Amino acid sequence: MKERLRILRDYFPTAIYTGKALVFISEDSRVELTEHSRGSLAEGETVSVIRVRLFAKGESGEFEPGHFEDFELAEISDLAAEIEKFVQFAVGKNIKE
Repeated sequence: MKERLRILRDYFPTAIYTGKALVFISEDSRVELTEHSRGSLAEGETVSVIRVRLFAKGESGEFEPGHFEDFELAEISDLAAEIEKFVQFAVGKNIKE
């Protein structure tokens, strides 16, 4: 498991780890957190990025991809707080419960 996803799983106890993502699922929505590395402007340096993807249940009953946002905050508590706010505003649910 990627290191930051492992730590975020402790912040969000309702999340399920699938082997590649942390997933929050409800009747109407699905949220996936994945970890990626991206090169930075400094030579040889990489930045860890957490991508939050939102899915909404479509008319067919299947989850359809919607918006996504990349988070690059270094401090894990700030990262978790911003992800939580983003998801709450986007899907109208508290992902910690």
